[in-house]
Amino acid sequence: MDTTTIDTPQGQVRGRTENGVTAFLGVPYAAAPFGPNRFRAPTAPPSWDGVRDAVDHGATVPKVGYRPPTSEILSEPEVAGDDCLNVAVYTPDPGGSAPVYVWIHGGAFVNGSNAVPAYDGSAFARDGVVAVVINYRLGVDGFARIDGAPANRGLLDQVAALEWVRDHIAAYGGDPAQVTVAGESAGAMSVATLLAMPRAERLFRRAILQSGGGHNVIAEETASRVAAALASSLSVEPSVDGFGSVSVDALLDAQRSLSDRVAAEAASGAWGELALKMMAFQPYVDGDVVPAEPYSRIADGAGAEVEILIGTTSEEHAFFLVPAGIVPHITEDYLAAILAGYRLDPAALDVYRAQLPDASPGELMIAIMTDWFFRMPAVRIAEAHPAHVYEFTWRSPLFDGNLGACHALELPFVFDVLDKPETARITGPTPPQALADEMHRAWVDFVRTGNPGWGRYGTARTVKMFPGTTVDDPRAATREVWDGVR
Repeated sequence: MDTTTIDTPQGQVRGRTENGVTAFLGVPYAAAPFGPNRFRAPTAPPSWDGVRDAVDHGATVPKVGYRPPTSEILSEPEVAGDDCLNVAVYTPDPGGSAPVYVWIHGGAFVNGSNAVPAYDGSAFARDGVVAVVINYRLGVDGFARIDGAPANRGLLDQVAALEWVRDHIAAYGGDPAQVTVAGESAGAMSVATLLAMPRAERLFRRAILQSGGGHNVIAEETASRVAAALASSLSVEPSVDGFGSVSVDALLDAQRSLSDRVAAEAASGAWGELALKMMAFQPYVDGDVVPAEPYSRIADGAGAEVEILIGTTSEEHAFFLVPAGIVPHITEDYLAAILAGYRLDPAALDVYRAQLPDASPGELMIAIMTDWFFRMPAVRIAEAHPAHVYEFTWRSPLFDGNLGACHALELPFVFDVLDKPETARITGPTPPQALADEMHRAWVDFVRTGNPGWGRYGTARTVKMFPGTTVDDPRAATREVWDGVR
C-alpha cells in the first residue's frame, strides 16, 4: 500500500493511495460525542501533533443494526472507538481544487455509516471529484427529544461536517465553493431538511436527493411522547442526566424495543403521525434547528439558490415487503385500509389497477406505498423548486424477480461499485456495468456543472429513466390522485 501525507488545519494526515486515488479515512470533524459531550451539540474538531494515520475506516456511531432479512441485503460494518464523528475523504489530488461531493448515508436515522462498502467514493475521485462520506449520530443520541439537550443533534452533526468541509477541504484538494450535498433515504430526507435549515445556508451549492423528500419530520409533541416512553422503560427521566446514566448498549436495546412497540401499536393511533411516518427516531420540528416542515419551507423559497437533482426507484417499497414475505398475504380489505390511512379516495385504487392491470393486492400496495413515502415527496420538491428528476427502473433478479427496482438498489450504480461482492446481495450476480457507467457519469456531471445531462422537470414534468430516455409526466394518473393529499 502506498501512502500520502498532507498538512491540514488539524495536523498532518497520512492516507492510502491506490490507482490514482488517495483516501483519508476516519478524520474527525468534531470531538467524540461521549463523556461531557454526550447529547450535546458537536464541538470543534480536534487537532494533533505528529502524523495521524487515516488508512482505515474510523469508528462508527452507536446503532441498533439491521435484522434479517434486511441484514442479509445491506452491509452494516461496525468499527469500535469514540471518535465516531468522522469523515472519509477520497481525493484525486490533494494539491488540486476539485468540486466536492458530500454523502449523507441512509438507514432510517438509526443505522448506517461511512464504512459501508457501497459508499466507497473512489470512483468519484477517479473522475475528478473529491468525495466526503460522513458519520452522524443516530437514534436516541442523534434524534431523541431530550430535556436539557439541543434538538436534532444528528442534523447539527451534519451541519458541523459541512462546516468542516468549508474550512478544511482545500487541504485535501477540494474546492469549498463547489460543494454538492447528497444522500439516500434518511440521507435524502436529511438533505431536504438541510435545504430548509437556516444553519445550513451557504454551506452547499447543489443537492442530490435519492429516495427521500421534505415531508419526513415529526411534531415535537410526538418526539416528546417517544422520549417519555423510552425513559419510562428505563426508569429514568427523559433528560440528559437520565439517559446519560444508561450505558450505550442498554440504551440501544431500549431503543430497539421501543421501535418495535411503536411499529406494533402505531395503527391504533397511539403514536400520532408515526402510524404513517413509521420511524420512532427522526428529525422533529423544534422551531429552531428545524423551524418547520422542510417541504413547506422549500415551497416558500428556502434553498432557492441551490441546484437540485432528485428522484426515486420505481418500486421502492418492494425492499421492505418482498424479503419479509408480506406481499402474498395482502388482502383487498388491507389494501382498502391502506388507502384510508393515506386519506386517498377509494376510487384511487381503480386508477392504480388501470396502471397495473395484472398486479396482485400486494403489488398494488407496493405501488401505493412507494408513491406516498417516496415518489410524491420528490414530485412536490420538483414542483416547488427547479430540479432535474430521475427514476431508477432496473429490476433486481433476486427473490424470483419480485424485488424489482427497490429501495437502495441504485446505490452501487451511483457509486460505480458493482465489483464489490457486497453489492450482489441486492443487485444479484450480473448487474449491468453500462448502467453504472451512465448513472455515475450523470452524478459526476451534476456535481461538476449542475447539469446531469437532461432538462429540468418544469411544466412538462420531464423525468430521466435509468435505464432509458426522458419521459414526460410518467404515470400521470396515479400522480394526480395525490393532489391535495400528499
